[in-house]
Amino acid sequence: MVRRPMMVNFVVCIVAAGLALLSTHAIALEPPKGTVILVVSGKVGQTNVGDEAHFDKAMLEALEQHETITHTPWYDGEVSFSGPLGRAILEAAGAEGESMRVVALNEYASTIPVSDFENYDMIFAMQANGQALRVRDQGPLFVIYPFDQHPELLNEEILMRSVWQVARIDVE
Repeated sequence: MVRRPMMVNFVVCIVAAGLALLSTHAIALEPPKGTVILVVSGKVGQTNVGDEAHFDKAMLEALEQHETITHTPWYDGEVSFSGPLGRAILEAAGAEGESMRVVALNEYASTIPVSDFENYDMIFAMQANGQALRVRDQGPLFVIYPFDQHPELLNEEILMRSVWQVARIDVE
C-alpha cells in the first residue's frame, strides 16, 4: 500500500470532485435528430439550439419514464398515462428556475412551480392507454398530475396547470 501525505490525498480528492462536477455540467445536450416536440428556454444550463434545449420524441423517451394511472376530468374512467417525469426534463435541460411557464400549441399557458415536479411524480404524458397522444388527443405532451394518488390535487388551480398540447416550457 502506498502511503501519501495527507495534503496529497486532500488535493487528489478536490481534483476528483471538481472533475466529477465538471463532467455533469460539461456534457452537452445532443441536438435533436427528429422533429422537435418540446422547446425549453429561460433559465436553462444545457442547450443544444442557441440558448434553448430542443427535444425530439427519442430524446424525451430516453429520459426517466413514469406511468400514472388516474382519473381525470378529460377522459372517461381510469387512464394509464406514460411519459417522461417532469423533473427529468428539467434536469436534462439544466433548469435552474423556481417556476415553469408551460405553453400549449394554441398559446394557452400556465405557470407551474418547480416544487410540483419535486413533490409529485408529474409527467409529460406522451401516451394514454398505450396509444401515442396526437394533437387531437391532447398531445403530443400533456401535463398529468397523479390525481388518484393525491386527491387534494383535484382542484381548479391544479387543473389549470394540466396543460395539454404542450409545445414549450419557459423556465423562470
